[in-house]
Amino acid sequence: MSEKSLLVVNNGAYLTLHYRLATLDGEDIISTFHESPATLLLGQGQLSPGLEAALLGLQEGSHTTQELAPEQAFGLRNPDLIQRVSLKTLRENSAFGEEFKVGDLIDFSAPSGGKFAGVIQELDKDSALFDFNHPLAGQRVLFETKIIGIL
Repeated sequence: MSEKSLLVVNNGAYLTLHYRLATLDGEDIISTFHESPATLLLGQGQLSPGLEAALLGLQEGSHTTQELAPEQAFGLRNPDLIQRVSLKTLRENSAFGEEFKVGDLIDFSAPSGGKFAGVIQELDKDSALFDFNHPLAGQRVLFETKIIGIL
């Protein structure tokens, strides 16, 4: 009898898994462990590239927790992604009468048709200062995974 070879995660793998992102002190950012498992096709951008890379080589049935540096997770904070947007432009691209405040997450349409978002850091009478970095950029995170199935 031959042993069934263990499947490992590779690029293009279709996965069923539970995963959890947490701060280093263990506070959950997101977790599927108390819900239905997630399914994803690796390489399609459903997770950040760093998180996908952390899955590569894991075996079906494995349960791991990895501490990921910012470069492995959501990247370093980029000061070029902190930019001013005129309130005129903001209002032209928002619902009529929409009010804005510090801390609001605002979606923008990219010229290519995609979407991106920024958080208002400060407001004055003429403009808003936005941070377009991922909210977890620059942070170390815990990435816990349980690989349920690999196709």
